[in-house]
Amino acid sequence: MTSLLILFAIVLGVNLMPAFGPPTWTIIVLFGLNSHMPVPAVVLIGAFAAATGRFLLAHGTRWLRGRTSEKTQRNLEAARQALERNKGRGILALGLFALSPLPSAQLFEAAGLTGIRLLPFTLAFFAGRLVSYSIYAGGAKAMQHATLADSFRESISSPLGVGLQVLMLAALVALTKINWSNVFVNNG
Repeated sequence: MTSLLILFAIVLGVNLMPAFGPPTWTIIVLFGLNSHMPVPAVVLIGAFAAATGRFLLAHGTRWLRGRTSEKTQRNLEAARQALERNKGRGILALGLFALSPLPSAQLFEAAGLTGIRLLPFTLAFFAGRLVSYSIYAGGAKAMQHATLADSFRESISSPLGVGLQVLMLAALVALTKINWSNVFVNNG
């Protein structure tokens, strides 16, 4: 039971990080390889902790929305309305996001800033993570000799990983600066 709580706390903490956290799947794989916990329990606890952390991160970011300029708030409101208006695209994007290997922190931050409903977003993330973490845990033999420190060091020192995090942060800033009313009115 203590191992499950430790796993939950680590994954929750990593998923509260707004950027540059190690990929959660590495924690799932390492716990699966280095503990006596059943892999399904590791996957389930990991996915639940990740979803909880991202949900809390989005709520924290939502708090920041009210502290932005009126122009930024109008832009974010237009983005929210556009996302909620086109349910088909929203569901497709949500499905792709749920299974995507892309960093999810900035996507949850964007969800918090735009004010979209977080529960369906988080549930899709949880379902996707159940699938992806199961795949990663199932292929864990390739990482048998890795350590959490190695994985963390790689996530913050890899030029591709750092570049992707910076790109996602820039996209998050751009989200707040674009006049979404004009974009969606002109492109219907």
